[in-house]
Amino acid sequence: MKIGEVSKWHPFVDSEGTVWDLSFLDAHEAIFTHKCEGKKDRDYKFIVSYSSHCFCKDYPEQTELEKQRLMYPSPRESRPFCKRRYLLAQRYLKNIILTLDKQRIIHAGYGSYAVLEVLDEESRSIYYHVPFKVFRENKKFRLHITSAYPVMEKPGGKKVGFYVIAYNLAHNKPLPHP
Repeated sequence: MKIGEVSKWHPFVDSEGTVWDLSFLDAHEAIFTHKCEGKKDRDYKFIVSYSSHCFCKDYPEQTELEKQRLMYPSPRESRPFCKRRYLLAQRYLKNIILTLDKQRIIHAGYGSYAVLEVLDEESRSIYYHVPFKVFRENKKFRLHITSAYPVMEKPGGKKVGFYVIAYNLAHNKPLPHP
């Protein structure tokens, strides 16, 4: 799959030799079927990719040595591997993306949209900020996850429907903005 982002992530091997598989973030297709009463169903097919920000983060309390030991090199930048972001992404991210048409999506600023809330393993609601961009690339619909991280409080932002975004993209209309 030829796209302008990483399509296959190589695993991260930490300083103790533990291998952290990242294949769950490899680029993939996602098809969303918009069912409208009295109208023909419409399929929207996106090629989905993920940035390293879904599993990398440097923290101010980390020493330079710690950051270097955790460094994950990617084509655009190198950032320290983050176990917390990794585990959240592994558990929730792909399912969130495959169900975007059922998620509460908000405007996230800078031409991005975001999903906010997921249920954890104990059915508690947690805030997981997942900003993404949609665009066309080589005549295909693209969805790029620019980051994914936990937040303590529910971020604000005007709600927007996924199918409004997809419809506008398909019909070369301006994407919704707040």
